[in-house]
Amino acid sequence: MSVKKYKIALVGFSLSKGGGEKVMANLSIFFDKMGIEVHNIIVLDGVTYPYSGKLVNMGLQKDKSNGFANKFKRLQFLRKYLKEKDFDFIIDFRPRNKIIQELIIARFIYKTKTILTVHSFLIDYYMPKSAWLTRLIYNQTYATVAIVDQIRELLEEQYQLNNLVTIPNPINLEEVNKKCNEAVDIDFEYIIGIGQYVDNIKQFDKLILSYANSLLPEKNIHLVILGLGNAAPLEKIALENNVSKYVHLLGFQVNPFKYLKNAKFFVLSSLNEGMPNVLLESLACGTPVIAFDCLTGPREIIIDKKNGILVENQNLEKLTVAMNLFIEDVDLYNYCKINASESIQRFSLDNIGKQWLNLMKIDDVYNKTDREV
Repeated sequence: MSVKKYKIALVGFSLSKGGGEKVMANLSIFFDKMGIEVHNIIVLDGVTYPYSGKLVNMGLQKDKSNGFANKFKRLQFLRKYLKEKDFDFIIDFRPRNKIIQELIIARFIYKTKTILTVHSFLIDYYMPKSAWLTRLIYNQTYATVAIVDQIRELLEEQYQLNNLVTIPNPINLEEVNKKCNEAVDIDFEYIIGIGQYVDNIKQFDKLILSYANSLLPEKNIHLVILGLGNAAPLEKIALENNVSKYVHLLGFQVNPFKYLKNAKFFVLSSLNEGMPNVLLESLACGTPVIAFDCLTGPREIIIDKKNGILVENQNLEKLTVAMNLFIEDVDLYNYCKINASESIQRFSLDNIGKQWLNLMKIDDVYNKTDREV
């Protein structure tokens, strides 16, 4: 019996740097492996993540003015492309905070089964504050996917949406295992933080303060931070707290996995999150984690004192205590390290990909691939 060849359009800002973008890239790989025709449509020019399928880079059509005429031209292109390709599903990973634009897209451009995703506890990035406008956009879709139950419950409470489902972020273990064993040019022991610091959501200033107050500097364990942003304020904090020679801002790295693999542990000091991919990536590398119990995500991933330490939200003193504990309690640290990789297998790309196929009711492609293997 023949199996239908499905076609899916994945729409995102880019294939670079963001968490939602990473999920989009990973799912493109899974869907392609399942024999689904995948088209990756990005609205900004940026590709650093591995992906599979066809790339449609609308960012190359954006001119310097980014005026109304140019935006209208790109919307026309998107409408024509989606119509010509006749997709079975559109999955949209973009933040959606421009109300008029999103109403136009929802009503006049997305003409097939559409799944919208919400990747942050800061839901204002994804929907209007007005409940009725949100329902006008979202209740017309096939489904709305939240990445953790707390976000789904928040959307239910504030907007009374009728098509909500939770599907966590996947981790591409094949990619991690392939890249994490590359050598790093670091000759000292270190802990690590990763994320952009264009804004202060990741709160690396607080991470540096907690680190400076810990036992780690005196034990010659350094702090490495990967990501983009204005380094000057963070360098100033390190200088004021006498840890400049121990704090290293290494910028954006195409392969963060090798740095995670070689770190003693990873620390997440964020004000808020969605479902932080970097926690999954660190654990997949066999590196235990410490994280604020912030909204949302860490408590979905961290099993306290089994694969890491979950710290009272925004309590800097307890963050420092957790860092010291991982240095002083060798048995606890080794126990968390042993459990790290196994603890996140439920988030594997294969397991989460199946949930997406079940949502779209196209799991016959998975069964077909299973038989072929």
